[in-house]
Amino acid sequence: MSEIMDQDRDRMRALSSRLLRLHGVLLDRERRAYEDRHGSVASRELLHLLLHDQQFSWLRSLSSMIAKIDEVIDADEPLPPQSVQSAFREAHRLLKSGAGGDFQEKYHLALQDSPDVIMAHAAVSRVLSDSDSGPGTR
Repeated sequence: MSEIMDQDRDRMRALSSRLLRLHGVLLDRERRAYEDRHGSVASRELLHLLLHDQQFSWLRSLSSMIAKIDEVIDADEPLPPQSVQSAFREAHRLLKSGAGGDFQEKYHLALQDSPDVIMAHAAVSRVLSDSDSGPGTR
């Protein structure tokens, strides 16, 4: 049983790291768009913008998802299988469902516009497709 929990934790770590990379690529893209209109932004200002500026609000759902996954990974307790399943379902829903919403609309545009976003998306997609046959998802 412990081996399955370790595998689940490893899969959650893989998902988190791929989502974090995707988030970074999207944030860099949004930062460049912001700087084109408003001038250069220091790193400390970028965090404030991410948390409070309307232009960056669409990224908050992804930021929140990564934080929740990391919280589950870092907990001392064993990973509940439903937490693993929920994390993978939520990531799939956010990135691949085709549902409407601010995130999905801007994410779709980013996918059309940026090879870096496509590559980061593909890395997340591989982890999500691997989850279909993983221990905690049966």
